[in-house]
Amino acid sequence: MASVATSQSSSAVQTENFDVVIIGAGISGVGAAYHLGDQCTDKSFVVLDSQQSFGGTWTTHTYPGIRSDSDLYTFGYRFKPWVGAPIASAEEILNYMGEVIEENDLAPHIRYGHTITRANWSNEDNLWTLEGIRNDTQQPVRFTANFLWMCQGYYRHSEGYTPDWAGMDEFNGQIIHPQTWPEDLNYKEKQVVVIGSGATAATLVPAIADDCKHVTMLQRSPTYFIPGRNENVLADQLRELDIDETWIHEIARRKILQDQAKITEMAFEQPEVLTKQLLGAVRAYLGEDYDIEKHFTPNYLPWRQRIAFVPDGDIFKGIASGKASVATDEIDHFTEDGIQLKSGDKLDADIVITATGFNMSVLGDIAFSIDDKPVDFADTVTYRGMMFTGVPNMLWIFGYFRASWTLRVDLLADFVCRLLNHMDQQGTKQVTTMLRKKDQHMPISSWMDPENFNPSYLMRSMDLLPKCGNTPEWQHTQDYWSEKDLIPEIDLSDEVFVYK
Repeated sequence: MASVATSQSSSAVQTENFDVVIIGAGISGVGAAYHLGDQCTDKSFVVLDSQQSFGGTWTTHTYPGIRSDSDLYTFGYRFKPWVGAPIASAEEILNYMGEVIEENDLAPHIRYGHTITRANWSNEDNLWTLEGIRNDTQQPVRFTANFLWMCQGYYRHSEGYTPDWAGMDEFNGQIIHPQTWPEDLNYKEKQVVVIGSGATAATLVPAIADDCKHVTMLQRSPTYFIPGRNENVLADQLRELDIDETWIHEIARRKILQDQAKITEMAFEQPEVLTKQLLGAVRAYLGEDYDIEKHFTPNYLPWRQRIAFVPDGDIFKGIASGKASVATDEIDHFTEDGIQLKSGDKLDADIVITATGFNMSVLGDIAFSIDDKPVDFADTVTYRGMMFTGVPNMLWIFGYFRASWTLRVDLLADFVCRLLNHMDQQGTKQVTTMLRKKDQHMPISSWMDPENFNPSYLMRSMDLLPKCGNTPEWQHTQDYWSEKDLIPEIDLSDEVFVYK
């Protein structure tokens, strides 16, 4: 790493140069740093994060009960065995990530409190120049790198998404988004309404139900869930046999992935069978008299949106006990003391929690340019959901919706390291993905087919995302089970890759 003195406005700014800059110290960035240090030992690199610690989501989200909605055998890294219960709390995940950082001496490579606002690629210098500020001093910072690895996630950490309902300013209680949970919030013996039906709502409701006077989950439409025991029987049996944890991790991981593949296949080939199984599991907790059709039967097919795992069926136990309830209705307006629903019913509330999703942040809301000309990623076509036509030396980690995010972190990290080593062997400094001649006239469409996957946050932001083509190379397929074989076999000499 080298430093040179430059100037910005009237103050001197030290420019630090690295071979690779990784943006984000969450689950993706820490994984990227590990693989880069392991597979590209001669590369200098730095990890930049705007937060004051590692963890991303698991640091910024502090609402009660915050936990993973997928198992840690696959959400955890392939190189670091997971030894706890499959569904883990934020604290457990942060401890796990902290061990990865400590065991692999990654801490010296990470800079916290650095917000990057601009990124410009110079074709003449074959360098990215990143500009931003240090949050603690508000002093400008500048970094240059040959390769930019975007691991910042896909939503805006600073604010969640809350619709603008009529009468919100008339409500006398508190309106809170889980993403900005107040440390001093007192919900004891309060009437609480949690708006939403996804994993966050399903986590919050059972976590606060015992302390609230009553908590109601208000949903416009239901979501699919998979309730089950928070244990991995196979892993526990292997531990009883004193099998090495590395083996246990790999065996449990493969079994879970096999089971997930079967569920995903069923979702597309026998959706009615899978629906019956999912609803049957909910009915086992709530009984035959509960209106499953109204409150837990979605109006879309399984896996058109993410299916969250509910450990030990905790939300359903809360509903069955009477401490929690579900209202499936639409909001007409807020009142001074609650929410008026379009059906004519009213929900009294002291506190309203809007578990209504988040705002997408395409590539960290950084202003990108090439030779000082702004880049609009909506004008690009994605290469396998990780690179973009016409944008040199950059990769974005965007994980899986139907499998654990981290599976793609490991997979794409292997690809990046292989690509960087390939460029070194060739003596090239630049690689850009471009449409080949045979791709020039292919149909172009939005990043994600709504008939394939259609959560609201994605649909709201589709105009900001790159386009896709009609072949797997030009799509984010969401299919780990094919990508695990395809990505390692990518031909780096293919015409898709233009080197200089």
